[in-house]
Amino acid sequence: MITSTRRVSPDKSEVRIAFSLEDTSDVKDVEDLSHTFPDLEQRLQPVLPCMSLKESVQVYKEHCRMAREFHQVKHEIAVLEDRKRKLLAERMEDEKVAMEIARLEEEFRRLTEENRALAKVHRECTQQLERLCRTGRTRQDSL
Repeated sequence: MITSTRRVSPDKSEVRIAFSLEDTSDVKDVEDLSHTFPDLEQRLQPVLPCMSLKESVQVYKEHCRMAREFHQVKHEIAVLEDRKRKLLAERMEDEKVAMEIARLEEEFRRLTEENRALAKVHRECTQQLERLCRTGRTRQDSL
């Protein structure tokens, strides 16, 4: 175990760093994690660790894990936003269809009413014609 004490500036307190070079199992895994994270801004990209500091490697691994998690969450958000857009488009289409149905129902109601009125006029005209025909026949018969 190596311990180092260092004064950062005259007005600040001491910083104590301790690390061990015996356990290097964490260091070997760093090569596996050294991918780039294109979704992250450059300033948020994990910085390669100081291989001689176990804590640095652990921080790097944690940063990589968080970057992967961030990527996954960002992907899920994109999928959900796409689904939202599709649902909104469907809703707009449904609203258009509902408006068209309401328009057609109103037109059907108006045409049905017009049809009833025309049928009534037709019956009245037919009755009037029959009366006229009867009156005309009775006049011919009387001549």
